[in-house]
Amino acid sequence: MDTIQDFLDYLRRERNYSAHTITAYGNDIQSFSKYVLTEFEEQDITTAEYPYIRNWIVQLVNSQISNRSINRKISSLRSYYGFLQKTGVRDGTPLATHKALKTERKIQVPFSTSEIKAVLGVFNPETLEEFRDKAIIELFYSTGMRRSELVNLRIDDVDFSNRQVKVLGKRNKERILPLLDTAINSVTQYLELRHEVSSDSSRFLFVTSKGVQIYDTLVYRIIRTYFDRVSTKIKKSPHILRHSFATHILNEGANLNAVKDLLGHSSLATTQIYTHNDVEKLKKA
Repeated sequence: MDTIQDFLDYLRRERNYSAHTITAYGNDIQSFSKYVLTEFEEQDITTAEYPYIRNWIVQLVNSQISNRSINRKISSLRSYYGFLQKTGVRDGTPLATHKALKTERKIQVPFSTSEIKAVLGVFNPETLEEFRDKAIIELFYSTGMRRSELVNLRIDDVDFSNRQVKVLGKRNKERILPLLDTAINSVTQYLELRHEVSSDSSRFLFVTSKGVQIYDTLVYRIIRTYFDRVSTKIKKSPHILRHSFATHILNEGANLNAVKDLLGHSSLATTQIYTHNDVEKLKKA
């Protein structure tokens, strides 16, 4: 019985995890399986106990893998062994008493409103790519959507008459986000040129110059390229734009629960990380 594949199938069918997340879980578990086989000549990890996992953690630390990455790998194992326990393959989990490694909290510095205005002022679009890039930045900043959500947007997801866009978030959860007039105008101008490189069969909203769906690294490169012109911040990414959206609307008086819903978070604790709120404000909300 291939318990790893059964577990990944469970994540896809029962938990509705994304393909990217399932791949990450599979890679983590396979990595542990290879370690156990190499170091202990043990082919079946379903019966592995905590000393195996502790030795693996030591090896990962010695390989200078960050504690954050190690914790993610152990989280994958925890879910896998929880699945084995749930399905009766084993009685307990070897990670019942494991404590996560300490990690430093990452400080995400959002773009300022002046930097946002400056980057949008850079544009005097003439080509398809320039109109596309401007629309991408407008959508990121005015909706707070994730990079994966933007990459997978389809033309039909944009409702111009109601000024809103439908996005498919983590675990295939849909949410509706309002659109500002500036974002609608930018997307409309881009679509006027889009048909020149993309056939009707390609329904993805954002495409490359060859008419195929854009991809993650291209989106990251777009954000980096334009913000390099106006910002000296080290970190420039779609995630920082999402962070900026949350921070700015909260500073303007938006309700924390409303921000949580817009970002697609499942808890206020996650939203608090994005918005620099103190604990007392979080408790009050």
